Amino acid sequence: MTTFFVPADAAEARAVQDRLRDRVVAEDSGPLPGSGHATGVDVAYDDERDLVVAAAVVLDAATLDVVAEATAVGRVTFPYVPGLLAFREIPTVLAALESLSADPGLVVCDGYGLAHPRRFGLASHLGVLTGLPVIGVAKNPFTFTHEQPGPKRGDSSPLLDGTEEVGRALRTRSGVKPVFVSVGHRTTLTTACAHTLALTREFRQPETTRRADALCRRALREAAG
Repeated sequence: MTTFFVPADAAEARAVQDRLRDRVVAEDSGPLPGSGHATGVDVAYDDERDLVVAAAVVLDAATLDVVAEATAVGRVTFPYVPGLLAFREIPTVLAALESLSADPGLVVCDGYGLAHPRRFGLASHLGVLTGLPVIGVAKNPFTFTHEQPGPKRGDSSPLLDGTEEVGRALRTRSGVKPVFVSVGHRTTLTTACAHTLALTREFRQPETTRRADALCRRALREAAG
């Protein structure tokens, strides 16, 4: 099992991000878009019971059929701090991934990779710890700016921190607001966008994210009893 140490406080967590950030590989070494497996991971919380549930759903990237799925239940062990969400989620996400009966292939996070104030969001953190190719596909641009991409599916525009491109606003359906794609690990931004389009055939969000979201919400209801 991949070792994950929960930091004592926010300062220690930021130091961990700084130490691991240089290990991110922003080069293509994962599956080609639309091939192999693609795995969505997502997390749901029950704050009253201090529970966190993670789900991992493996899809055949060509057909979008479910190949395998797993869930894990844990306790929240780190407070909510903007920019440090990975420290609340990764232990349970790792447990779900390690329970899968199939190779995850590419992992898709409902969150950020390099599109993060410290350039080390959940997608990058998860990729560095596991060695898997990971991308971040978020519903909003966090703290960054962008121009609206063109109106058609596949249109994109840079997601910017000042003049630095940290991700892309990508239109996955014509006339529907974009998602925000960033490199996690072992991929380029262009390939991350291609993966996202390959996984979004009917809806705004990747099918990996939709399936993982539904599974972890169901698992949370069962865990909360």
